[in-house]
Amino acid sequence: MNLRAFLSSFLAILLVGALAACAEQAADPPLKGASIGGPLNLVNQDGQRVSDASFAGKYRLLYFGFANCPDVCPVDLAVLGAGLRQFETDDPSRAERVQPIFITVDPERDTPAVLKRYVANFHPRLIGLTGSEHEIQQVVTAYGGSALPDEPNEAGGYNVNHTRFILLMGPDNAPIAIVPHDQGADGVAQALDQWVR
Repeated sequence: MNLRAFLSSFLAILLVGALAACAEQAADPPLKGASIGGPLNLVNQDGQRVSDASFAGKYRLLYFGFANCPDVCPVDLAVLGAGLRQFETDDPSRAERVQPIFITVDPERDTPAVLKRYVANFHPRLIGLTGSEHEIQQVVTAYGGSALPDEPNEAGGYNVNHTRFILLMGPDNAPIAIVPHDQGADGVAQALDQWVR
């Protein structure tokens, strides 16, 4: 094979690789067109009312749970926080466009003060949101979740059974993907790297 033929073959291989990478990046998000999401009008951990406009231009990394959760919520939020910190280290400018949000499914106990203490354990930018039972139920349903409190025990304590997922929404509040928290911080960071532009 002469030099010209070798270079032509080599360039063709590079071109195919570049086109494949572009096609992979241009792939539609898994949740494109899904009817997930809706308006947010809740109260943050500082007692301030927030809406969609509060997160304009931001990717929203959403998790539904509750501060008294004995097991899965703290584990998932720790993974979310670690994955976001990893993405912040790898690409600070894109990571700045991601707003992590924890929405309680237990508004009776999760007051703004409770949420303020709770979310501080997982990431400095994690926002906790609460509201009335009606407001929370509307948001949970709109975002494809469910939450059902158990019967209280003799001491008045109860658990809340809820769906468990980390949802990435775009700056236009359109659904993008379920972030794989079961793959640890690396899975969260990789999903953010794939979908945050």
